[in-house]
Amino acid sequence: MPVSAYVQSAIFLILAAVALFAAAGTLAILGFWLYLAILATIVVASLLSLDPGLLRERMRPGGQRPPLALRLFTIVMFLHWIVAGLDRGRFHWSDGVPSWIQASDLIALAAGYVLCFSAMAVNRFFSSVVRIQSDRGQHVVASGPYAYVRHPGYLAGIVIILASGSALGSWLAALLVIVSSLPFLLYRAITEDRVLQAELPGYADYARRVRWRLVPGIW
Repeated sequence: MPVSAYVQSAIFLILAAVALFAAAGTLAILGFWLYLAILATIVVASLLSLDPGLLRERMRPGGQRPPLALRLFTIVMFLHWIVAGLDRGRFHWSDGVPSWIQASDLIALAAGYVLCFSAMAVNRFFSSVVRIQSDRGQHVVASGPYAYVRHPGYLAGIVIILASGSALGSWLAALLVIVSSLPFLLYRAITEDRVLQAELPGYADYARRVRWRLVPGIW
């Protein structure tokens, strides 16, 4: 894995911490430290354990810069961290999230990242964009979480989005990230499933065996 991947990951984690704590004006918010610990753990585990080709694909899909929609999604994540910091540390607009909800959502956040990691661990074609990776020999993956749902990565993303703001103790941050990001993830899941069924050999048969896109028994 190129050194740049480690540098970019370190910069990302530092900027996430700055967004939270600088906005809050204090380091004395335990929930922020726990949140960052979860984020740092999954980043380090990914760098150490995942296929280097997959990490390159996720950073520069098809050798190109990530598309505008993905960059906007990243900006929204940073904005909701800033809002959470301002809410918890300075203005207290909506920081009355009960401690048991914060704790539950930190657990849900960790579970979402574990699910995402497990999907990436078995699927080296887990790109950050919707594309058929003929350049990387893409084929159908039906092991791990893909034996139960066709898009465990999107399920993980939805769990993370639903839990993130309230895990930080801010209802306003939760509203911001859910309203701005959840429709994007659902659209991506639907679009990717259609592209895979139309263009990836064997995927239509896999879709008949694994009926559920995101949630077993529901959809």
